[in-house]
Amino acid sequence: MAIIETNALTYMYPGGTKPSIRDVSLSIEKGKFVILTGPSGCGKTTLCRCFNGLIPHFYGGDLKGELQVVGLKVDEHPIYEMAKQVGLVFQNPENQLFALSVEKDVAFGLENLGMQRDEMKERVDWALQMTGIDELRDRAPHELSGGQQQRVAIASVLAMQPEIMIFDEPTSFLDPLGAQKIFEVINELKNKLGITVILVEHRLDLASKYADQVIIMDEGKIVLDGEPREIFNSETAWLLGVGVPKAVRLWNVLQENGLVLKGVPVSSEEATRFLREVLKR
Repeated sequence: MAIIETNALTYMYPGGTKPSIRDVSLSIEKGKFVILTGPSGCGKTTLCRCFNGLIPHFYGGDLKGELQVVGLKVDEHPIYEMAKQVGLVFQNPENQLFALSVEKDVAFGLENLGMQRDEMKERVDWALQMTGIDELRDRAPHELSGGQQQRVAIASVLAMQPEIMIFDEPTSFLDPLGAQKIFEVINELKNKLGITVILVEHRLDLASKYADQVIIMDEGKIVLDGEPREIFNSETAWLLGVGVPKAVRLWNVLQENGLVLKGVPVSSEEATRFLREVLKR
């Protein structure tokens, strides 16, 4: 069952000279973990803004084609309605946090919806527990580490209980260990809650093992869309300069040197397991 469907979606920002996305047609099924990647400026963020209604309701511009999210035609529903269905976690968590305490930041979206206090408290408590930051509820967000701030940003979106969560390069300001922990949190939420995850990301070495679907964009168009092993091992992905996981690169080098291998690993853990199986033969 598709939770997001687009057909020939094209968008140009106000004053633009060419479309930022062009003829985008895709289908994303409910409950999937999708990685959206591609060269800088290829239209990834613009496409995500379409999914949650910021385009066209906030940014304006010229939007053509068909787009349905959770069965809703985005151009016919205001942002506050789409916010109940689609949550967006920004690249820099500091842009999303502004209250004097973590608890108030997580409650902000619910307050704007006019939710009753008892239900609001239940949702805030639940979101803090799901993201593992319940002990931080009384701390000021600006006092937290980058990884902790990102968890607060995730909790503030999660409290809205959307069906889709979009993460726009959420680990750009984190070291590899911090990034890995955030990816683990996102994947755990997807598995526990059955939400659909769209992750805009360049750090594919860390994120690829969680993906069900990979979409690669270039110059505003979708050039590849499919299963991770197939996509990462395609010549097109390599020619685009996408950060193909090192495990895939290693696999190709080994095959070029005469080692007969089955399958394509997309993570270091998989590559290690595959190699051990080869050595046992």
